[in-house]
Amino acid sequence: MKIWVDADACPVVIKEILFKAAVRTSIEVTLVANQTINTPSSPYIKSLRVASGFDVADNEIVKRCAVGDLVITADIPLAAEIIEKGGHALNPRGEMYSANNIKARLTMRDFMDTMRSSGIHTGGPPALNKSDRQVFANQLDKFLMKNK
Repeated sequence: MKIWVDADACPVVIKEILFKAAVRTSIEVTLVANQTINTPSSPYIKSLRVASGFDVADNEIVKRCAVGDLVITADIPLAAEIIEKGGHALNPRGEMYSANNIKARLTMRDFMDTMRSSGIHTGGPPALNKSDRQVFANQLDKFLMKNK
């Protein structure tokens, strides 16, 4: 199993949690982004820079993800593709996407996108707080213990 990170929008604090987990569990973590991402020196932590462009990083993650791999992303369409491929997806707030909830998340995302396109200001998600970080760390640990 490997962990793939949609790193362009992933909060630094979440990356730090992932770096510690990679070293602690000896599981490879690869950050995929269209810019250079600084990573600590470790045989378990890698960075993959892709070309700029719409969904280039997402497409690379889908291409490389294998059955059973974990992807860290807040991108719901990417999470849906990963689940369809037999992988797992966890968002930076600690919500595990699954076959049971991904369709509802896609529907809500599309609805909010339609609202924004109509000129209705929907606002963004609140800033990541300490509780969100703890929920993410707990979900990650739970997943790693179950799937290692």
